[in-house]
Amino acid sequence: MARLTGAQPVATRRWGCAASAFLLLLLTVQAAQKADLSGDTTAATINHSLTLLQRLQELLQNGNGSDSVLRVRSAASDEAKVFHTHQLLLSLQSEVFESLLHNQSVITLHEPPETAALFEKFIRYLYCGGVSILLHQAIPMHQLASKYRVWGLQRGVADYMKTHLASESSQGHVVAWYHYAVRIGDTGLQESCLQFLAWNLSAILGSAEWGSVSVELLLLLLERSDLVLHSELELYTAVEGWLSRRQPEGPVAKRVLRAIRYPMIAPSQLFQLQTQSPVLARHYGAVQDLLFQAFQFHAASPLHFAKYFDVNCSMFLPRNYLAPSWGSQWVINNPARDDRSTSFQTQLGPSSHDAGKRVTWNVLFSPRWLPVSLRPVYSDSVSGAVQPVRIEDGRPRLVITPAMSSPDFAGVSFQKTVLVGVRQQGRVVVKHAYSFHQSSDEVADFLAHADLQKRTSEYLIDNSLHLHIIIKPVYHSLIKVKK
Repeated sequence: MARLTGAQPVATRRWGCAASAFLLLLLTVQAAQKADLSGDTTAATINHSLTLLQRLQELLQNGNGSDSVLRVRSAASDEAKVFHTHQLLLSLQSEVFESLLHNQSVITLHEPPETAALFEKFIRYLYCGGVSILLHQAIPMHQLASKYRVWGLQRGVADYMKTHLASESSQGHVVAWYHYAVRIGDTGLQESCLQFLAWNLSAILGSAEWGSVSVELLLLLLERSDLVLHSELELYTAVEGWLSRRQPEGPVAKRVLRAIRYPMIAPSQLFQLQTQSPVLARHYGAVQDLLFQAFQFHAASPLHFAKYFDVNCSMFLPRNYLAPSWGSQWVINNPARDDRSTSFQTQLGPSSHDAGKRVTWNVLFSPRWLPVSLRPVYSDSVSGAVQPVRIEDGRPRLVITPAMSSPDFAGVSFQKTVLVGVRQQGRVVVKHAYSFHQSSDEVADFLAHADLQKRTSEYLIDNSLHLHIIIKPVYHSLIKVKK
């Protein structure tokens, strides 16, 4: 009996030849059916594929005509699970099984408990081409598909994971899926998980899976400016809890604490952290210079501060904060109907020097704005004629402009971020984010695939567009920083 320790080289096998002949026969029959149908308008296709799938299931269940036996052993059980299988069907789906079953009909497979528990589902997929899985089964099923080189199932499980990031689970699953994606080198799944975590971080911070975040993942998140959360203080509180539970070594704790953007926290809150945070008391020396710089930032005017410090760095760049002082929610009912407008106020900047100053923003949303190239123009050939323009030629556009100008704007530019909330698996999550400076003219893909005319559009919740507009003041050095 053979023990599976890894994929073996695949040579030309008799079962491989049989499988190729079988597939060639199927393709020939399908081609003949198409040829028959093309010449006769009265022809029809008789499809009994569901009956065939049912019989294949019965073949596996009853073991009729079995010519091979799989014995699956696991450390969690003293008894092996036995499957009476058919070499042709296994070889058609898996080159690993084709190699293992060459010249032998009984093999023993050793699986971890989590994959052994799903092995029956895995074998059923090989017979019927379909399988149903739950969130906690995604990783072990992907491991089985990868180990036995069942590429279609491997891709299917990876796609399932990408589309079920928002699903509810008691212990959370996105962090575990991210770590798994890193381990197997699936960069697509890794980036999908990382983006979901960044854009829905507030929900993750209060969940059970926050404690399972690795050092590497935490540092990756902390360096991002597109994190969506209520405030920087919320992030510090969550990081403090992570450090208290994990108790990493000093250098790691220092890197984590120095990634917090302290200038984005109000002075009163910074004073409170200094006196009440055990983590900050333990590692105060690692961030003392950053705290002192934060207090200086809040005490001086931004223009004066910029004479002595480089403000063009991430420490002074706001993240996507959901607090009212940074932006506003906007729910647009029936967004495909006509143009809409709204207004709201934000504070001029994160510095306490600017906290009392307000900027009023006017927002215009147009579901069918026409680019200049498509706007009506008068024709020279026919007097007064206007070239026809179709409504569907327009595209969604959002314009966000300040209601006034002010000398206080000197040294400050405004980055706008628009978050789009969608409903997935019963939850409202952020799936789309657009950032621009003046208007969405600068972002060609703004709601480009939204299909606002369709009630079934994934961008709509009960036929409404859920936006959250965030204004991110960015300070710039007008005078060269003194060394």
